[in-house]
Formats: sequence, C-alpha cells, structure tokens
Amino acid sequence: MLWYLPILGTLSIKIKALALTTKVKGYFALFITSTVWGTTWVVSKVGVTQLPALQMTYLRQFIAGSIFLLYFIFIKKEALPNVKQFKWLFIMSSIMFLSANALSTWAVEYIPAGLGALIGALYPLCVVILERIFFNSIRINSLTLLGLFFGIVGIAIVFYDNAFNSNTTHFLLGISLSIFAMLSWSVGTIFIAKNKVGINAYYSVGWQMIISSTILFIIMQTTQQTVPLLQISVKAWWVIMYLVVFGSLFAFVAFIFSMKVLPTAIASLYAYINPIVAILCAYIFINEPLTRTIILGTLVTLFGVFLVNYAVKKNAKLSS
Repeated sequence: MLWYLPILGTLSIKIKALALTTKVKGYFALFITSTVWGTTWVVSKVGVTQLPALQMTYLRQFIAGSIFLLYFIFIKKEALPNVKQFKWLFIMSSIMFLSANALSTWAVEYIPAGLGALIGALYPLCVVILERIFFNSIRINSLTLLGLFFGIVGIAIVFYDNAFNSNTTHFLLGISLSIFAMLSWSVGTIFIAKNKVGINAYYSVGWQMIISSTILFIIMQTTQQTVPLLQISVKAWWVIMYLVVFGSLFAFVAFIFSMKVLPTAIASLYAYINPIVAILCAYIFINEPLTRTIILGTLVTLFGVFLVNYAVKKNAKLSS
C-alpha cells in the first residue's frame, strides 16, 4: 500500500537539489551584478576620455539592445509589443536609460568614478522619500530618519574630500548630473513596481535600450558633438565592448535573475557592494585617491542605506 513512498522521497530530494541549484545560481548572479556594475563606473571613466559620454552611451545601448531583440524576436519568437506595452517601454527607457544610465555616465566625466557610484547607491533612500511624499505608502520612523541622516552625512564627507581637488564648476555639474541620474533610477524603480504590462523582463530591457539609444543618437547628431565611427580609437571600442558584454548583457541578466530567485533583502545587497568595488577599482586601475576620509564617508553612507532598507523591511513585516 505504501509502495509510492520511496518514489516520493526520491522526488522530494530531487526538488530540493533543484531549488538549491537555483539558489546557488542566484547568489552567483548577485556576485556578477555587484562586481561587474562596480567595474563599469571605472571603465566608463576611461571611456569618457576617449569620446563624448552620450555617444559612448548610445553606442553601448544600441549594440546591447540589438543583441537582446535579435535573440528574443528571432530565436524565442516573442511578439512585438502592443501599444500599451510600447508606451510603458518608452517611459521606462526615458527614465532608466536616457536619464539614469546616460546621465550617470556623463557625470563621471567631471567627478571621480567612486563618488558617482556612491551617489548612485543612495537610490533606496530616495525611493523611501518619494514613496512617502507621493504615495504615503511607507512609514518614516526614527530608524528611517537616522538612516537618511547617515546617508547624507556620508556623501557630504566624500564630497568635502573631493571638492577641493577639482574644478569647482565641472565638479558641481558632475554632482548634479549624478544626483539627477540617481533620482531617475529611484523613480523608475517605483514605476516598475506600480505598473505591470506583462512583458518579458529581458525582452523589455532590449527595447528600452534601443529606444533610448535612438533618442540619444538624434540629440548627439543635432548638436554635432560626435566622433566619426572610423575615428573612434581602439581603446574606446574596447571600453564599449566591455560595457556591452559585461555591463549591459551579463550584469542585467544576472540582476534580473537574482531579483527573481533570491529574497529581496539578499538581492538588494548589490547596492552596498557596487560602490565599494567601484572605489577600489578606481584606486587600483586609474589612480583615483582613496583617503581615510573617503573610506569613512563610504562606510557612513552605506550604513545609512542599510538602516533605511532595514527599517522599510521591518515595517513591512509588522504591517503584514
């Protein structure tokens, strides 16, 4: 009568092994996201010395987006987006790629790559503030306020250390671009959470890249601030290829996969690791300064981000 128990036992073991394998893949994807996106800040810093930042961005996005779309349209046989989905894709591409990605790349032309990455890491704090102001969906308590305080103080410490070693006008422009890019990423994060259109996440990234690269191309051609393709240096092409293969393909795929299979608290760890990788790589490979003040400011900033994330997750558990 109980002949099926050994079969069920074997099946249970196989299911657990499969779940373990998926989780291991998720942690590996998180590692890829954290480290690769950290290095892209430094690679972008090298790239903007070779050609205009926005031109480098649209070349990167166009090549990576084309690869995504070719794969999903011709191999996976995905249908073209409908009107509703295309409107959503246009909004997302404008927020996440045209504003967040393009402006953060442009910013490192004027500020250190490590500082740009650290400002980018503040997006969870901005998400909390925006959610509270516009949707009243997050409760701000003393722990949240403490986290916001530490985040701002940490950035101020790093800002102070860098401000007196740079051209003031260019430095402030870079800071402004970086902050606007971070705010755009925050808005995009909220928009994704509140607006679902039923399109494959990887497929949508390809469309967003193509749309944003087309807009950037038009802007750059209108202003005539581009380097002819045949005159782009070999070094610049290596930078673009690195950003395409590792920054746009591997890292985006790994990021989306880790968000799907890992708990949110774990998957969001990339926000803490990313700027540390960027700061260390910038120090090792392009000789950006790494002073005690910068280390202190970085740790204070990331501690603030941690406190805010912890407070939000704690409140969510109490509310459920």
